[in-house]
This record gives sequence, C-alpha cells and structure tokens, in this order.
Amino acid sequence: MFGSHLSIAGGLHNALIEARSFAMDCVQVFTKNQRQWKTKPLTQDQINQWHRHLRQTRIKQVVSHDSYLINLASPDPTLRRKSIALFGEELIRCEALGIGWLVTHPGAHMRAGEAAGLQRVVRSLDQLHKQLPGLAVVTCLEVTAGQGTSLGCRFEHLRQIIDRVRDPQRLAVCLDTAHMLAAGYDLTTASGCRATLAELDDVIGLDLVRVIHVNDSKTPMGSRVDRHEHIGHGHVSIDAFAVLVNHRKFRSIPKILETAKEADPDGRPWDAVNLGVLRSLVRRPTRRKRKSAR
Repeated sequence: MFGSHLSIAGGLHNALIEARSFAMDCVQVFTKNQRQWKTKPLTQDQINQWHRHLRQTRIKQVVSHDSYLINLASPDPTLRRKSIALFGEELIRCEALGIGWLVTHPGAHMRAGEAAGLQRVVRSLDQLHKQLPGLAVVTCLEVTAGQGTSLGCRFEHLRQIIDRVRDPQRLAVCLDTAHMLAAGYDLTTASGCRATLAELDDVIGLDLVRVIHVNDSKTPMGSRVDRHEHIGHGHVSIDAFAVLVNHRKFRSIPKILETAKEADPDGRPWDAVNLGVLRSLVRRPTRRKRKSAR
C-alpha cells in the first residue's frame, strides 16, 4: 500500500483527487495550515465534501501528520499548553474526517534532558486522552533523526512513552527510513535492515507499526540530520527498501513518500518515479501448483 504526502491547497479533498491521479492506495495530509497555531474549525460542508471524494476516489487509507509547531515535550509551560491545545484540535479534525492515524514527532526536550522530556510527553498525552475520551484516532509516535534535542531517535524512547501513558491503546508507531538511518539504525544493506527490524520487534513490537514513511536520506547513517532524498538516490539501500516493502507485517499498512514535489530530469513527477521504484520491489506471492490426482 503506497502513497505520498500531498497538498490540501484549495481544499482538503484535492489531496484525494491528486492521490487517485497517481493511482495511490493511500495518502497523508495536513488537515490545516501546519505553520499556524490558530485555525478555523472544519465546516460541515468541508467534512461532507471530504467524505464524498473519499468514496469516489476509493483511497483505502488516509494518514494525517500534525503541525511541526507542536512540542509536547517543551519545558516552557506556555508553549506546552499551546501544543496540547493544537494537538487536541488535530485529533478532533481527524475524527471528523474519519482519519485513523495521526503521526507526530514526540517533541524536543530543549536541553531539559531526555528523562524530563519523555515525562512531559506522557503527561501531555494523558491530559489529551482525558480531555478527548472515546476518539477512534490513534496517535502514531514517529521515529526521529535525533536532530538537536529531539526525542524519538531511539526505539526505547517510544517504548517508554507507550508504557507510561494511561491509555496505551491510543498510541502506535510510525517508522521513517530516512530518520532511522540518520539516527544510527542500519538500513544500508538487506541484512542491516533485517537486524534493525529484529531490534524494533524486541523493543517495541512490529504489531505496533501502523505507518511507514518511505524516504531515502541525503545524509549518511548516524548523521542525526533529517534530509529526505528520492528513492535510490541517497544512503538507504534499495535492498533495505525491498526488505521493508515485502515484510509480511507491513504489507497492508500505509507506506508514505515525503520526498520533494518536483520533476525528475526527464520531466516526470518525482512522486510517480518514486512510486514506480517501490512498486517494482514488491515480490508477488507464488502459488503452488496442485498435484494432479491419478
């Protein structure tokens, strides 16, 4: 199941129309302008239009990414209050649109220390879950590259958050191949990828992975720098991508591109090129021939 993060310029439903034009199975969107703290609530007309296009385009799954302004780990009380309020709005919008997965970066501890930062994330999520009970939306904690004081660059960070919140069933995990490589996880070979997934399974459990961001990385393993690149043009090996897209646990979950929206040297949209590369890696299951009865 492959898709991309697409623009909602001119209306949320435009991302669905564009996804269908690329024959995508899934799509990721912002449900609001991700650079603004304040946003108008969705109107009923917007919600109805979204659901109508969702039925018409037959996109199988939709993922949302929250605003990059949000920092649930902030030691600044004012910023943390604003972050909690905005994340609550993100959850409400996803619920109204029937979006099941909301991806978020755990946040940055801003030199307060990892332990303090993780505890603030837990308290923030507990507050949100208490304020907004009964929502079907699942928050997917994303593995980060570890730039600056960002949390989430180790599988153990996500495990601690999930273990400590009061409603762990409302949390899952989003992998990002560029982030994982930059954080130091080996995705340079097929064997390295398998070892990384084995570690992920031991620490978190593969069943908790609900979304994968399939991005190549401009920067090498362990750089702690988040720079996405087109598939096959960076430091993540094609063999590692092949392991991921063919893993039995990941076959039916959204695999989302977050690469630059531009044309390749031949003038083709890079989304189409990248999707073609990923789809070419998928191995078709072979059926065993039945032995003829004698």
